[in-house]
Amino acid sequence: MAGIKSLVKDTAIYGLSSIIGRFLNWCLVPLYTYMFVPAEYGIVSYLYNAVAVVLIIITYGMETGFFRFANHERYSNPDEVYSTSLVSLGFTSTMFFAAVMIFLSPISELLMCAGHKSYVWTLALAVAIDAYTSLPFAYLRYKKRPLRFATIKLINIGLNIGLNLFFLLLCPKIMNVAPWLIDWFYAPDYGIGYIFTANLIASIATLLLLLPDTVNVPLLFNGRLLREMLRYSWPLLVLGVAGIMNQTISTLLFPDLFDDKAEAMRQVGIYSANYKIAIVMVMFIQAFRFAYEPFIFAQNRESGDSKLQAYRDAMKYFIIFALFIFLGVMFYLDIIKYFIDKNYFSGLKVVPVLMMAELFFGIFFNLSLWYKLTDKTTWGMWFSLLGLLVTVVLNVLFVPRFGYMACAWAAFASYGTMMLASYFIGRSKYPIGYDIKGIFSYFVIAIVLYVTASLVKIEPEWARLLFRTVLLAGYVYIVCRRESINPLAILRRNRPVKTPTNK
Repeated sequence: MAGIKSLVKDTAIYGLSSIIGRFLNWCLVPLYTYMFVPAEYGIVSYLYNAVAVVLIIITYGMETGFFRFANHERYSNPDEVYSTSLVSLGFTSTMFFAAVMIFLSPISELLMCAGHKSYVWTLALAVAIDAYTSLPFAYLRYKKRPLRFATIKLINIGLNIGLNLFFLLLCPKIMNVAPWLIDWFYAPDYGIGYIFTANLIASIATLLLLLPDTVNVPLLFNGRLLREMLRYSWPLLVLGVAGIMNQTISTLLFPDLFDDKAEAMRQVGIYSANYKIAIVMVMFIQAFRFAYEPFIFAQNRESGDSKLQAYRDAMKYFIIFALFIFLGVMFYLDIIKYFIDKNYFSGLKVVPVLMMAELFFGIFFNLSLWYKLTDKTTWGMWFSLLGLLVTVVLNVLFVPRFGYMACAWAAFASYGTMMLASYFIGRSKYPIGYDIKGIFSYFVIAIVLYVTASLVKIEPEWARLLFRTVLLAGYVYIVCRRESINPLAILRRNRPVKTPTNK
């Protein structure tokens, strides 16, 4: 149980930084949707989706590889594993940026930015830096330093947001009253390009903050170790690419599935803006992932049923919290929707589908422990390729007819397929004994509450929100009763003890 408590604590810290950071980034969505028309915002989303794919490729599963070999019985020095990984990523990241600069023109045309090559090289440099810094961040997770991890992440996000506000809001005002102050670096017509500039500056700042975690580690490169790590990690590269393609392929395919490119970009903008609402589930999954990978490899050192029970508990409580987040967002969507402009409200119907799809992905990630612990990472590759196939087929068949709604259902079907495939195959390869009946019952309870909230029409809005709050409290009550959780006892246990003093 101590392992679960540590997992919960680390998830809470990572989650706090992730939630705060994503929330602050989330606050940029209203800025973008109010300042730029859907077609312009669609370009931003399109480029960042391409970046997400590239980032997975040039990190090639080294984060998970590092955790596996830092806990490997054949390698007793984690610093050697870290140093070898760092050298490898540093070299490949540099080569990536050099290749982009050499082939800048054709790459810009491919990304439909032929007239804005600066967008491409700015993002490429930011991606190269982010790929390299992924290892120092993994090292902080391995060393159980979530506070430093969270602090640097928040600084990165805060700087990015501050620069966005500076370039997009403050600079135009200064330009109107005192252009001589900023005309040496600011161009009013650069528009969305400043989003990418802010990203690059924040990435450089992050690199500088992580320097102590790179230069203070001895240089211990081991070519044999690197070859083993690459053999372990290359299926994770395919898994990662397929996974991120599952998230981004819909928007990347959109321009090719519509004759009207402007309409395609408009729909991409609407879909992407509403996906920002569903990102709350992604935040939780990301926070859990940061804590879960070091957790499973550390627990693997234990023997007997204790480690299996820890894996069972981790799955159960993950789903309980994820369903709570799903209900929370859906019950208060009438308020949350104002984070985007009303021009994007037509896409709100994708939110519940996307949130449940992301929950399925979170369960799939939980299940991934069996092929990571048994060094059979090729299974993860095949699961992700299967999911990608489902995504592509459903998008090609249904997007021309149903638009962005088909993207959401494709994600739902894709992640659901991956989840089920991993569960049924993993059950024979590495049996854990999850409480499927109990887990399924929580899904049923959550769906019943969601349908109830959707069907019961109450006016005014405050009364409707009050009713939904009661439903959410009901879910919490059911969980506490079934899991024998006493919130009051927990609070009393965590209350500071007063030391009696002599008067």
